Amino acid sequence: MSEYINNSSQRKALLKHMIQELHKGEAPEMVKSRVKELLKNIPYNEVVEVEQELISEGLPEEEVLKFCDIHSSVLEGSITSHHAEMPAAHPVDTLKKENREVEKVTKKVKEIFDSIPTIANGADDEVAALILKLKGLFNSLYDLDKHYKRKEYLLFPFLEKAAITGPPKVMWGKHDEIREQLKASIEALTPGSITTKEELMSVVVLLLGPAVEAVESMIMKEEEILIPMCLEKFSEENWYQIYLETPVYGYCLYDTREEWKPEEHVVESFNKSQMEEGGPAVSGVSYTGGAPVRLSSGSFDMKELEALFVTIPIDITYVDANDKVKFFSHSPNRVFERNRSIIGRDVRLCHPPGSVNIVEQILEDFKSGKENQAKFWLSNFMGRFVYIEYTALRGKDNEYLGVIEVTQDITEFRKLQGDQRLLSYTKK
Repeated sequence: MSEYINNSSQRKALLKHMIQELHKGEAPEMVKSRVKELLKNIPYNEVVEVEQELISEGLPEEEVLKFCDIHSSVLEGSITSHHAEMPAAHPVDTLKKENREVEKVTKKVKEIFDSIPTIANGADDEVAALILKLKGLFNSLYDLDKHYKRKEYLLFPFLEKAAITGPPKVMWGKHDEIREQLKASIEALTPGSITTKEELMSVVVLLLGPAVEAVESMIMKEEEILIPMCLEKFSEENWYQIYLETPVYGYCLYDTREEWKPEEHVVESFNKSQMEEGGPAVSGVSYTGGAPVRLSSGSFDMKELEALFVTIPIDITYVDANDKVKFFSHSPNRVFERNRSIIGRDVRLCHPPGSVNIVEQILEDFKSGKENQAKFWLSNFMGRFVYIEYTALRGKDNEYLGVIEVTQDITEFRKLQGDQRLLSYTKK
């Protein structure tokens, strides 16, 4: 049996079989016991490979998501990985230090959970005080949204380029589940909605406790599976790009004044690649020169064209005929954050799993010629009224060339009345 376990292909086949049994509900406790007994040391890359194979063989991502927590509980404490020490402010160092801050919060939350049974019956003031403390702590935990976005928009694209698509999709789905659990927890902790010790305990058991468990489980998945996988697959240039674009999304419960800079040859290689792609270097200065871009109605040089898309008061994203993100305008006042890691990425992978069906429908209808426009608006997106319009891009012969997404903050426009005929500069 030990020879069987020590063979990589057979070990993966056994793990795959075990996960499928868990999925089918075949005596999960017995299966967990067998996995723990037979697979004491499971290299993280084999776990990822098996998950990828299951998805590639047609098992729906939603199904993988359902047994993800069972799978994680089986593997927790058994996965072996070797974590190299990373320099301060390296993206991995930042992710881990954020996790340590999150754990400080979850520890405080669990201490409050443990104190609830000691509250005297009828001590409503004590219950109200604990609810306020819990609400503040769960508000802090929701800062994880920024942590998760950096994984989704900075780490996952490079994994996809390395042909690893299944695990990122599953993890993104778990991110969304945790976001919803934290939102629901915050809403449940509205002052006055819970008045007794018994009610608070019920909310802890049914909602708050599972949310905390999900947060802590994600830290394990991230540090034992995701980060080692990224360290194996990413180049130093990849990490440097991730580092430079991290501030776009912000930090979670932690910030550092340290700066990380790889060896000079890495920076030079990164700058060279940006120059070849026509993008800005580390300094943020756009490369110019070469022949002007000539269009049927005029022309621009590169400096003018770059300035145009930085200044234009709308957000534009172009997805080509192969459903790959090819361009986005990078105004400093964008409604939705974007960064260059999405260039070349399948547009489906740029959206949460819950909204992919809408993206698919738009692409299908535009490609078939059934529709040419899709309009959406958000009446209260961070206090703004946002209008979003997707338009099919077609050539002279009506051939499908892709999709243009235009997003605009029209909050101020909706307030306009009468006429404005006199010169009046807007104060900023």
